Amino acid sequence: MSRKLVTFSRIINTGIVNFVRNAWLAIAAMAVMIITLTIVLFSIITNATFNNTVAQITDKIDVSVYLKDATTKTQGQELTSRMRDLPNAKAVFYLSKEDALQRYKDQNKDNPALLSAINETENPIPATIQVKPRELNKIQDLRDFLNKSENKQLWEDVSYRDDRKAAIDKIAHATNLMRRAGIVTVAVFALISVLIIFNTIQMAIFNRRDELTIMRLLGASTWYIRGPFVVETIIYGIISALASVLLIHSLFVASSSALQATSLGLLDINYASTYFSRHLWQLLLMQLVLGILIGAASSFVATKRYLKFKTSK
Repeated sequence: MSRKLVTFSRIINTGIVNFVRNAWLAIAAMAVMIITLTIVLFSIITNATFNNTVAQITDKIDVSVYLKDATTKTQGQELTSRMRDLPNAKAVFYLSKEDALQRYKDQNKDNPALLSAINETENPIPATIQVKPRELNKIQDLRDFLNKSENKQLWEDVSYRDDRKAAIDKIAHATNLMRRAGIVTVAVFALISVLIIFNTIQMAIFNRRDELTIMRLLGASTWYIRGPFVVETIIYGIISALASVLLIHSLFVASSSALQATSLGLLDINYASTYFSRHLWQLLLMQLVLGILIGAASSFVATKRYLKFKTSK
């Protein structure tokens, strides 16, 4: 076994021993880190859930352009073709008067009064162009296109349900607020985690100051002294990451039935739980990386300060 491998093995073993030795000291650090990582995970799941809700509502919304009776089928299809080239047009369909009438009957098949009224008159439903927009916030681009002089003479009215746009605006606003609140909260708790881990390592260094001084006098390298502390805090991060994922999983499992029976407004609990299950390994990897980075960075700064102080002396 090479010398470097032996040194690395000793650093790992010492770090594990230090973790066991300082377990009670590490509880506060890991508790705050668990809170931080749980907030990160919850923010990601919530953001994905809100985005899914927006996509579902947007997919159900269309803009109906009612053509004038004087507009020929060829003119209507040409207008439809030009509208398909619009950046915000996800899908564009042309319905002739006959197709539009049949669609009206299908939509109102459970309303005999309306069907009876429509059958007693000549087809009053105009030829229609239906547009599914990509983004509702850019719906004005579609209106500007229709209001051009060469297009305005072809259509009579435009139907668009502003109540759904208001719902999407509400969700988008809630998503932005949640994202900003999540970033601020994570930043605050991450800072607290770093400070607590920093102080934990400083206390461990203080308790072992004589041993570390002897190691320095015997020629131990900087990384041989620093390594065990970094390993110790990496263990903090790993345990905290696993705990945060387990905590979120337990919340979904324990409260799934209660949450399904309760209205939570914009948050789709079923989708959130499904998203968590489908992306479990990616989320776990992300939590592990984040936890390790927080722990390693904290111990690196703490030991660097000690080593710099000892060197200057």
